[in-house]
Amino acid sequence: MLLASLTIKPPAAHDAEQFPLNVPAIQALVGQTFDFEAPVTIIVGDNGSGKSTFLEGLAVATRSISVGTYDLERDQSLTSAQRLAKYLKLSWHKRTGRGFFLRAEDFFGYAQRLNQLRLEAEAGLCEIEADTTLSPLARAQARQTHSRTLGELRHHYGNGLDHMSHGESFLRLFQSRFVPNGLYLLDEPEAPLAPIRQLSLLALIRDAVEQQQSQFVIVTHSPIIMAYPKARLLQISPTGLQPIEYNAIEHVSLLRDFLNHPERFLRHL
Repeated sequence: MLLASLTIKPPAAHDAEQFPLNVPAIQALVGQTFDFEAPVTIIVGDNGSGKSTFLEGLAVATRSISVGTYDLERDQSLTSAQRLAKYLKLSWHKRTGRGFFLRAEDFFGYAQRLNQLRLEAEAGLCEIEADTTLSPLARAQARQTHSRTLGELRHHYGNGLDHMSHGESFLRLFQSRFVPNGLYLLDEPEAPLAPIRQLSLLALIRDAVEQQQSQFVIVTHSPIIMAYPKARLLQISPTGLQPIEYNAIEHVSLLRDFLNHPERFLRHL
């Protein structure tokens, strides 16, 4: 366990009525301390319940690395999360700067960032080779930074995330970026993954927890992700965060009923 607990402090009057501090689920948590009791915490809830907002605020408060188009401090879509983060007090078992924050919709932007890094490094090498004023030693020294960048990109991502399917590139990211003692904040990581790939993600999470002592906080709509063994399941609602059993989750019961009797649902369309 890395992150031990989180407390939402009472907001200042000028912020209390502003989003997201006016979200009922966030208001219900003000003044309370939430303990992270398991290496994998999974937050469930309906659309608009506040689960992604909660996770975004946590990402800003932990100063997480963002897997997206922009770093957290430059991402204008996280302005409201920064407002919430001001009032989050974190307690750590072991402070870590490892791990990352991922929103599924940001992944294409991240792939583009990596591709731009590769193009810039390749262009830099071309400029160095074309510079006839450089001595062999100076040319070799100038190449080092660009060569190192290209080598690291190939090591982690092969020919590039944009050379794979969306689901394959998602899993490649997790395979290459899960490191020991990492705190991973994942918002709907199932979005591009077929069911069998979701099971592969669960295996990667298990290895990261059991072999690398990492910690996960995951927001999801997927009953497969929710079924991670020994995960602490929490439902977010206007009453705050409440523990919930797997079979009591609406997503689980609804999907089970649909798969058993799809005609009962489809006849109403």
